[in-house]
Amino acid sequence: MAKKATTRPATKRPTTEVSAAVTNSTELTIGSYLIQRLQDYGLGHVFGIPGDFVLQFYGMLQDSPIGVIGCTREDNAGYAADAYARVHGLGAVCVTYCVGGLSLCNSIAGAFAEKSPIVVISGAPGMAERSTNPLLHHRVRDFTTQREVFEKITVASAALEDPLTAFREIDRCLEAAVRYKRPVYLELPRDRVHTRCPYPHVPKTEQPVSNRDALNESLAEAQRTINACKKPVLVVGVELHRFGLADEVVKFAERNSIPMVGTLLGKSVVSEKHPLYLGIYEGAMCREELRNYVEESDCMIMLGAFLTDIDMGIFTAHLDPRKCIYATSEETRISHHHFHDILVSDFVKGLAKLDLKVAKRPLLPKPKGEGKFVLKPQAKITNARLFARINELLDDSMVVVADVGDCLFGAADLTIYRKTEFISPAYYTSMGFAIPASIGVSVAAPDRRPIVLVGDGAFQMTCMELSTAVRHGFNPIVIVLNNKGYTTERFLQDGPFNDILNWNYHRLPDLLGGGWGFEVRTEGELDQSLNAAMANKKAFSLLNVHLEPDDISPALKRLAEGLSKRL
Repeated sequence: MAKKATTRPATKRPTTEVSAAVTNSTELTIGSYLIQRLQDYGLGHVFGIPGDFVLQFYGMLQDSPIGVIGCTREDNAGYAADAYARVHGLGAVCVTYCVGGLSLCNSIAGAFAEKSPIVVISGAPGMAERSTNPLLHHRVRDFTTQREVFEKITVASAALEDPLTAFREIDRCLEAAVRYKRPVYLELPRDRVHTRCPYPHVPKTEQPVSNRDALNESLAEAQRTINACKKPVLVVGVELHRFGLADEVVKFAERNSIPMVGTLLGKSVVSEKHPLYLGIYEGAMCREELRNYVEESDCMIMLGAFLTDIDMGIFTAHLDPRKCIYATSEETRISHHHFHDILVSDFVKGLAKLDLKVAKRPLLPKPKGEGKFVLKPQAKITNARLFARINELLDDSMVVVADVGDCLFGAADLTIYRKTEFISPAYYTSMGFAIPASIGVSVAAPDRRPIVLVGDGAFQMTCMELSTAVRHGFNPIVIVLNNKGYTTERFLQDGPFNDILNWNYHRLPDLLGGGWGFEVRTEGELDQSLNAAMANKKAFSLLNVHLEPDDISPALKRLAEGLSKRL
């Protein structure tokens, strides 16, 4: 079993208090200092796969309070660390040199794109064994090649080769991960793991600050803009979750009665049961009345929201920048006025304190749903009925983990409660994310149960990570949308290249020696399987749900129609 996680919601910044052990740094080695600093930031677990260049450090990890979760593939370890970071606040992955590190690149690239802070720790050949420039195993071109690759997909990186600088470099990279909510890279040569600090070292704990004049001017302009508007709307994005600002924004909305909409990447930032919440805005992919409500606004207060093509309905959104107040960790803009050196946390908190006279805008009526799910036991299961039944299942003890494709677009209409996370690579959209991500969720929040939505194509890429679930006794409920191929691509350009082999997915527990499998073709079988899966709390459950290849969600249909015109 995995070590019990120290649950820390992603909405809280990890502690940066310096432990007593660090103050006597001359007694610490580079390896032990790194482990101690990870603990200082509240990290409880590391994911990865060992290899000879990192075995010494793995041994130190194993002897430390940090739990080590072994995965089946390095990229899966990266996805698991990504999901752990989204729930916990900071994640870490540890691999060997090049064959391990380069396999990790895709999942770390996704974490960079979607602002998920992961500490990548890679072993490397020792400094002494590089002296004659030998062709050591795992080497690609130069000994610096892997580090140069990771420089492109991390916000900070360092090779811990020199004990004179290694301790300061560890501090710099860890602080960058927390400050920018993006991955960082640390490379540790195997003959430096036990090297001691040659001088007394105390970590710096300086925090960034906003330019006070720029902040005050931006808030004053925001106040004038909001007070002058007639149809305000709040667009809440994923950075509110990353930087722990969701509660501040909800209080701001409540105090001023401003309607809220979410983005797909930021789904679950605020409770979708909140009376001011209207739904997810995503250009042409959302329902027409919601789209019009947002786009007719004369003041869109966009906080922590990425303007990605997926969130904006492949740029079918029509948002006038002259009517936008836009604040993220990278940019603060009101209309066409740009303000620099402002922390998004300071702007959001300052906004919440403004004395505003906001025009009260009538709320958009809630969409008419089907009401309570009424089972039709003999009816063939469809995409719409599957998601309707899942929606009835959800409560605040669960985490929805959605892979890309129609399972993501269909999940956009699920109702996510205050505590229920929604985790998905909704911007980078890397297939195969969901199964290993459910491992990260299970470790970070053992009191929450992952509900995994994954297409059959994505499942075939990373499904063997369920062996990690068996090994540690995790209990995700995995729902495979089995339509025999790559459905999204079929509606862009059909062809036999979109077809895949139809597995007996429900038989995978037989191979792994654990878990329960169910084959689902009717609503009755779906209902029985979900009830049994909910009762099975000691192991994973896998539902092989057969769907017709052309049975898709309304959102995907609208997206496919829009994309087909462009491609």
